[in-house]
Amino acid sequence: MSLKIIILLLALSGAIGIALGYFLRLIISLGKRGSMELEIRKMKLDAEERAKKITTEAEARAKEKEAHATDELKGRASDLKQVEERLVRKEELLDKRQTNLDLEQETLSRKNEEVVAAKIEAEHMARTQQEKLEKIAGLSAEEAKNDLLKSVEKQAEGDIESRMRKLEISGNETLERRANEILVTAVHRLGNSVVSDVLATTISLPNDEIKGKIIGKEGRNIRAFERATGVDVIVDDTPGTITLSSYDPIRRQIARIALENLILDGRIQPAKIEESVQKAEAEINNIIKKKGAEAAFNAKVPNIDPKLLMILGRLYFRSSYGQNVLDHSVEVAHLAAMLAEELGADPAIARAGALFHDIGKAVDHEVPGTHVEIGRRILQKFGVGEEVVKAMQAHHEEYPYETPESMIVQVADAISGGRPGARRDSAENYIKRLTELEAIANSQPGVEKSYAIAAGREVRVIVKPTEISDLEARKLARDIADKIEKDMQYPGEIKISVIRETRVIEFAR
Repeated sequence: MSLKIIILLLALSGAIGIALGYFLRLIISLGKRGSMELEIRKMKLDAEERAKKITTEAEARAKEKEAHATDELKGRASDLKQVEERLVRKEELLDKRQTNLDLEQETLSRKNEEVVAAKIEAEHMARTQQEKLEKIAGLSAEEAKNDLLKSVEKQAEGDIESRMRKLEISGNETLERRANEILVTAVHRLGNSVVSDVLATTISLPNDEIKGKIIGKEGRNIRAFERATGVDVIVDDTPGTITLSSYDPIRRQIARIALENLILDGRIQPAKIEESVQKAEAEINNIIKKKGAEAAFNAKVPNIDPKLLMILGRLYFRSSYGQNVLDHSVEVAHLAAMLAEELGADPAIARAGALFHDIGKAVDHEVPGTHVEIGRRILQKFGVGEEVVKAMQAHHEEYPYETPESMIVQVADAISGGRPGARRDSAENYIKRLTELEAIANSQPGVEKSYAIAAGREVRVIVKPTEISDLEARKLARDIADKIEKDMQYPGEIKISVIRETRVIEFAR
């Protein structure tokens, strides 16, 4: 019985404990709920305050932007108004000018009509007067003119025939005989040989191994040699020989000397080729200086400026219709001196004018203009006397004969060039065409130098890499081709090769 009571009490105490625990839990949860509600209310108030603040700031910024936009619109409206006013003023001015032009046009038309009417009236009056005169005289104007001419001709016919007969008898035979004597004497006193100009030089090689070195691996050396000298190197099946071809004899001589030195040295490579070409150029310059001095000495023209002698010496490597220009100039100087002595002119002026008459040909491929005009500028630059300039400038009749010496130089030039075997036309035309090809290429911007090779079938153009890009090089080739097609006449086709090469050189010390 006591056990049941104990169990019952324990169950009752457990139920009471459970109820008490539930009750305590309920009280705690109610407390937490109240604090959470307070916190939520606080957060809500904070959010409302922040939202109000953000709204206020947004409204302020919106008003500020609105004011800024309004000001900007007002400024633009003001600018547009000013532009509109200017346009209106311009339109009014144009209308006014158009009105003035219309008035001027109307005035001009009226005056033109008046002039035409006055002209018609004047012609009518002149015709009327002529008809009256013809009626009074009984002759037309053409008949009266013919009668007058016949009368005058008949009166002077006897005098004219008498004078002509006297001139023919007393003067013509003497003048013709004297002229023939002077020309024959001058020609026979000078019997220079004619030097034919060639367009190719053949180099003998000791063996075919040297030919292989000249060509180089995959043609590297021969391309470098052609680029440095501007000549065309022809390697054919002929054993022991290589041909250098170029219309410019100076380049051909430079190439010949450079190649011979390379063959003697045995070391043939691009760097050595450039060094040898530079040495050959220096050697050719010495030859030019020497030939200029020799020509002046042989022609007996003293006291020439050394720089002018250098230009004169370049003619040693120039030909005209197959005739060496320097030899031709010396020959013309001797002929002119002989003619001047026979005719009583100044031999010294005739000699100098004849020696310098073709000096413009030394640089006519570099300077625009005829060789006569170029020669005048050269002589004036170096202070040559005006009498000498007048003597040389008329040999192609571009300038009038101002002195007896100018006529003598022209005659001497004709004698030297006209004697049998003195000239060949084909070589001169060929050289002129190649010169024109190079001139067209050199006239383009960014071109450093150019060479016409392969008998004028190819033009190699070397450009400045700092001024011409790869893309511009393509355009340059097209521009040169278009200009050649437009300005020149030639058989077949011409290849234009534009070379752009960048080099960086440094020295280790």
